Amino acid sequence: MKKLYKYIAVILCFVLVSFSFIINVKGYSTVGSRGNEVRNIQQRLKNWGYYTGAVDGIYGTKTKAAVIKFQKKHKITADGVCGPKTLELIGLPTGKNPSSSNGGYSSSDYQLLARLISAEARGEPYIGQVAVGAVVLNRVEHPSFPNSVSGVIYQKNAFTCINDGQFNKPIADSAYSAARDALNGMDPSGGAIYYFNPSTATSKWIWSRPLIKTIGRHRFCS
Repeated sequence: MKKLYKYIAVILCFVLVSFSFIINVKGYSTVGSRGNEVRNIQQRLKNWGYYTGAVDGIYGTKTKAAVIKFQKKHKITADGVCGPKTLELIGLPTGKNPSSSNGGYSSSDYQLLARLISAEARGEPYIGQVAVGAVVLNRVEHPSFPNSVSGVIYQKNAFTCINDGQFNKPIADSAYSAARDALNGMDPSGGAIYYFNPSTATSKWIWSRPLIKTIGRHRFCS
């Protein structure tokens, strides 16, 4: 009888390992997974308050618990596995439609916006980084500005980072997440089309713009 139980236990272990292997082959992140996708999952869940562990790219029990909390919040199957639906809600690529996680914008728009956010708001609170990205997108929709992400960013004298070299520096990891959140409709700026740092601003005109809110060191204005 004991041999039978051991035999059953071995079979169950084999089934579980095989199931985990199938999940990983499909590209799902789950306990035991490692890499950039896991790191991005951890960073985004940490930004939103679901995860408190290290952003180390290792999918452990803490990451799984954070994913389950996120899944329960969004009322989807709470299995702790980052399949396509969970990744889509988190705002990461699912392998189904590369542009869907960027709010319909192209990957080049995503990269360009992340670079702008990193240059203009590196060191700002995460929500402030998203707000800077949102300002760019608000300008795209505004009749007074160019109607493309590249047009807004490269508009003459629109952003100091284009002229002072900051724009060409390596992109901060948080800027990628902030760009994706902005592209997917998050707007902590409250619809602002301008922002500035009061301690470094040299334009008197910018102070005339109606203040919407202050996030970190930036004033966001209409």
